[in-house]
Order: sequence, then structure tokens, then C-alpha cells
Amino acid sequence: MTDDFQTFDRVMRARHSCRGFRPDPVPSTTIQQIVQTAQRVPTWCNAQPWQIIVTSGAQTDAFRNAMTQAAETQTAQPDLDWPQQYTGVYQERRRTCGLQLYQAVGVTRGDRVGSARQMSENYRLFGAPHVAIITSDSDLGPYGVMDCGGFVAAFAAAAQAAGVASIAQAAIAAFAPTVRAHFDIPQTRLILCAISFGYEDPAHPANQFRTERAPLSQVLDLRE
Repeated sequence: MTDDFQTFDRVMRARHSCRGFRPDPVPSTTIQQIVQTAQRVPTWCNAQPWQIIVTSGAQTDAFRNAMTQAAETQTAQPDLDWPQQYTGVYQERRRTCGLQLYQAVGVTRGDRVGSARQMSENYRLFGAPHVAIITSDSDLGPYGVMDCGGFVAAFAAAAQAAGVASIAQAAIAAFAPTVRAHFDIPQTRLILCAISFGYEDPAHPANQFRTERAPLSQVLDLRE
């Protein structure tokens, strides 16, 4: 394997969903470089449908407060339908991740108060100093959404390579009208997700576990 591949492999293996951040801001130049690198992902007909709003400082705190209030007082109204259900291996992976997180932060089975408290961390952006809101043009439909998924993955990898931790958050999209109103996003843009990011707090309990990846036998059908 080439040195480039080995470096990329190390970055991808080191990347994880960070759920506890230090308050230190990431320099604007670093944020710009991360976005610029992430934009190199392939897209359908080179549409490059993503638009990104990134907050810092008081702007992040204002959005954090708006999301916390929305989660406490509103019902979910996402622009995209949630998955109909998780079954089989998908449910197993989802359950395992949840159990690992709860064990790390000390939430025991049946502790509804603790579970709700941990869920609310989504709307506090896990204390991150920055959040990126990812939107796509509604006319591009699922292909625009797919392209933006590639951008989110590339953003997370580029951030990791730059020493910046991140977590992609579908929970924010549950309150699409609040996000749209807060940032004055037009109705022609779909609210897809958020990416909270900053420098990891390595001592935070929620950062003490790592999810596993499926074996190749479950995902790869190699035909020769």
C-alpha cells in the first residue's frame, strides 16, 4: 500500500463521534481548510449541492439555546422522513452503540432521567464551540441528499486529519422549522443534519468508547 493510503487509513481509524468537547475555538482558517478539502468529494453531475452555515462563539450558544428550547417544547418536524424501523443487524448495531454510550456515562438500564439527560446533550451540541448546518437544494431530491452525505463523511475525515473532533447529528434536523427560522434558511433548502465540532475533551466519559465496524463478509460481495 502507498504511504497516502496508510495515512488515510490511520485518519479513518482514529475518527470517531466525539460527544465531549473543550471550549477552545478552532481558527477560522482551519475551518475553511476543512471545508475546502471536504468539497473534493464526487457528486452527481458535479452538482455540489451542499451549503454550510458554521457558527462560533455567541452564535453557537444562541443556536444551542434555541435547539434546547425546541426539544423541550416542540414536536419533531424533519424535512426528511426518519427511517421506518431498524431491524436485524441494523437494530443490533444501533442497540450496541447506545449501550456503549450509556455505560460510558453511567446511565443504567431503566434510568429514564439519565437517558433523557444524555439525549439532551444532542441539543447542547455536546458542548462543542462550533456547529455546521448542512443543507441541500430540495429540487435535487435524494441525489442531492446522497451527495451531501459524502460531504459530511469527508468533513469528518478532513477535520480528524486537522486535529479537530466532530460528530454528525441527525437529531438537529428533527426541528427543521426552528433551524430554518434561526438561520433564515429558505424553504428551497432541505435541513439535513448538523456537525458539531471542536477539540476533543479526552477525559469526558462519553469519549471513552469506540464503535466497531462490520466485517467485510457482511458488506462486501467481491466477484472475480
